Amino acid sequence: MPIKDIDSYEVEFTGEALEGTAQWGAYVSILAPSANPMHMHVLYPKKRVSADLTLLDQQAAEAEAERVAMTILEKLRS
Repeated sequence: MPIKDIDSYEVEFTGEALEGTAQWGAYVSILAPSANPMHMHVLYPKKRVSADLTLLDQQAAEAEAERVAMTILEKLRS
């Protein structure tokens, strides 16, 4: 699962094979630090994004997940 640290956020994005199909789904979660260094706050729990988009491989799904994650992160920052 690719992870990027952006500012104080931990952005996780992944492509996962969709059960029963040859297609892939894009998934995103966004975490932020808490007062406890052993814990992270889940700001955006892992969800499938761009569900209406047909993704043919893991690389395409991860690229789409990263694109959507950046959009979600911009909204969280504002």
